[in-house]
Amino acid sequence: MSSPRQSVSDSDEGPDLADSTASTAGAAQQGSDIQELASKRVDIQKKRFYLDVKQSVRGRFLKIAEVWIGRGRHDNIRKSKLTLSMSMAPALRYCLGDFIDYYARIGLRGSSDDHAHRVLKSEFIERDNRKYFLDLKENQRGRFLRIRQTVSKGHGSMGYYGQGIEQTIVLPAQGLIEFRDALSQLIEDYGDEEVDEHGRLGSRTRLDNPELPEAASFRVDNKRFYFDVGSNRYGVFLKISEVRQPYRNTITVPLKAWARFGENFIRYDEEMRRIFSCHKEKRTEDRQDSIEQED
Repeated sequence: MSSPRQSVSDSDEGPDLADSTASTAGAAQQGSDIQELASKRVDIQKKRFYLDVKQSVRGRFLKIAEVWIGRGRHDNIRKSKLTLSMSMAPALRYCLGDFIDYYARIGLRGSSDDHAHRVLKSEFIERDNRKYFLDLKENQRGRFLRIRQTVSKGHGSMGYYGQGIEQTIVLPAQGLIEFRDALSQLIEDYGDEEVDEHGRLGSRTRLDNPELPEAASFRVDNKRFYFDVGSNRYGVFLKISEVRQPYRNTITVPLKAWARFGENFIRYDEEMRRIFSCHKEKRTEDRQDSIEQED
C-alpha cells in the first residue's frame, strides 16, 4: 500500500509555503498570540501535506495544508487547507484507520471504467459548529480520500477555524498510512489527554462516569444503521447513523430522551403488527367469501 515516492519528515515548510506562513504567523503572534508547537510533512506522489500544531488562547488546534506541485519546475503551486481542534484529531485518526482497513480489503482497481467517479466509502465527524465529510472516491486516475470541512456561521465561526466557508484537502489513497502515522505522533505529543482514540472522552474524564456501551450496527436491505454511544460536556448521547452509499444521515439523541424514543418505537411496532394482522385476517375472510360464492 505504501509508495516509494512517499515520505514523512519533521521538517519545516518548503520555501514557497514558509515565507507566507512566517509572515502570517508573525501577524498572528501579535494579534492573536498564536504559537506553533510542532510541524510534520508528508509527501504523497506530487503533493506535500503539512500538519502544524498551534496554540492560541482558545486552545490547541491542527492546521493541515495541502500543496500540489506541477510537473514543471516553474508550474503554479496550488494550496488548500483545513483546521480542526486537537480534541477532534483522535476522531479523524480513528476514521482514517477505518479507511485504511477498507482500502486494504477492496484490493486493486478493476480495468473497467464503468464505476468511474464513484464513492467507495463515506464517514462523517461533527463537533460544535464544525462538520467534516470524508469520502473515499475512485476515478480514472486512482483512489483518493477527500476531507471536506464546513463551519456553520454564527457564534464561534470566526477565527482560526475559518470564516464559515468550506475547506477541502484530497489525500491519494496510497499515502493514508503515512498521513495517519504523522497525525498519531502529533496527537501523542500534543493531543488532548481526555480524548480517546475514538474521539470520545478519555479515561481520565470517564473514571467518574459509568462505562459506555459498545457501538452496534445492522443492515436492512441496502442500508446500514450504526448506533454509537458517546459523551461530551453536555452529557451522554446516542448517535444514530443511516448509511446508504454515498449518503449518510445522522441524528444525536440525548440520554434523557432514550426512554421516550424506545417507548414510541415499541408503540409503533405494536400498532403496525396489529394493522398487518387485521389486513391479513381481512384478506383471509375475503378469500373464504369468494370460495363460498363460487360453490
